[in-house]
Amino acid sequence: MSARWVVLWCLVIVAGCQSTHDQLLAEGYPPAFADGFQDGCGSGRQAVDVMKGQYKKNVPRYLKDTLYAQGWSDGFRQCQAMLENQSRQDQGRDSIWNDRDRNWEHQTTQDMARAYRTH
Repeated sequence: MSARWVVLWCLVIVAGCQSTHDQLLAEGYPPAFADGFQDGCGSGRQAVDVMKGQYKKNVPRYLKDTLYAQGWSDGFRQCQAMLENQSRQDQGRDSIWNDRDRNWEHQTTQDMARAYRTH
């Protein structure tokens, strides 16, 4: 009985580590589309941040295989948009902290000015 649980646990772990490519195949997308999506997604990430992805495009295949081309374009747009959105959210968080810092500094300066005037 315990051997079955170990095997089941290993299957759950492996399923949790499934790549986007494997997930697309499991959902019934053609292999050419999944290949294109994977290449396009890395390229889309790289377009936003050089450190986040790697540009990859099989140009001869892109020109001949419409499924690969469609997958590449979809992957590029989706991953580029996702990373840009994440960057905007991160910048928004930074500006909140900058505004708080500015307000705190302003309040501190006013408090110090009041303290000097009373002495």
